[in-house]
Amino acid sequence: MNKIVTVGEVMLRLSPPGHSRFAQTDSLDVEFGGSEANVGAALAFWGENVSHVTAFPDHELGHRAAAQLRKNGISTDLVAFGPGRLGVYFLENGALQRSSKIIYDRFESSFARYNGSEVDWDLVLDGVDWVHWSGISPAISQDSADLTLSILTAARKRNVQVSGDLNYRSNLWQYGKQAPDIMPALMELTTVMIAGTRDFNQCLGANYTSFDQAKSVAFEAYPHLDYICKTNRITHDATNNSISAELHTAEAVFFSQKYEISPIVDRVGTGDAFAGGLIYGLTHLEPQQAIEFAMASGVLKHSVPGDILLCSKKEVEEVMEGTSGKIKR
Repeated sequence: MNKIVTVGEVMLRLSPPGHSRFAQTDSLDVEFGGSEANVGAALAFWGENVSHVTAFPDHELGHRAAAQLRKNGISTDLVAFGPGRLGVYFLENGALQRSSKIIYDRFESSFARYNGSEVDWDLVLDGVDWVHWSGISPAISQDSADLTLSILTAARKRNVQVSGDLNYRSNLWQYGKQAPDIMPALMELTTVMIAGTRDFNQCLGANYTSFDQAKSVAFEAYPHLDYICKTNRITHDATNNSISAELHTAEAVFFSQKYEISPIVDRVGTGDAFAGGLIYGLTHLEPQQAIEFAMASGVLKHSVPGDILLCSKKEVEEVMEGTSGKIKR
């Protein structure tokens, strides 16, 4: 069992039932989710020891969100309660040629106002095997960026493995800093990066014309970097996608199987399931099997409503082996 720490905001998710549109619904379904916590939930479901770093408002909804983390097998020992509000996002599920739509309402959330300066992160990370972050957190606020940097600096001091899903989102950088001001320092402390060419360009202020070019520069610039992973998705329509993935070292590349996914039940959280599968794979399997486990995890999440992959290791392995989809009696 590995001891893993994830860091990031957890939000309230409100969605019209089924595939209804915002304009026609009279009710909203309630979920809780956040990219990094989704990663942690998948890992906890597979038996790993996971703690999540975040902050919630000290009221009923904040405590309900913390309870959801515990329900998903995640320790809340590192959760802070303080001023601010609970971030919210509204999801309208697309179908066929109609795209899904997300509306964020997360300004001045408790997490955005939390920098963790009172925590001894070096002590917290004693005995921890892995830390996971994403490019969402440092994009939210300066406090969130400072929190992420503090945790990654402590992880580097203790030689803890660090995975980062760069996950560039242009609409989040609204506090006076841009990604190239913040992200290079975080990338320098990361050992496993999930990123495509666009992520590298936006986070580094570069203009790489190919993934191979970006990859070569990254391995040269960041000596602690062991792996770069990228996913490939072809969107035929909102409910029919083709996906695969690649795992790169400085010397080698490992390709996953390609999957055709139709119909998609819920695409939200599929990248997080992939990241969780990658972490599990790199800590328990050889690189080829690791990328296969990661991709199969992402594939399975397309079949599960909500933000979180709730599937066993056996179910993931069945997807890898091509034996999934049968009735179990």
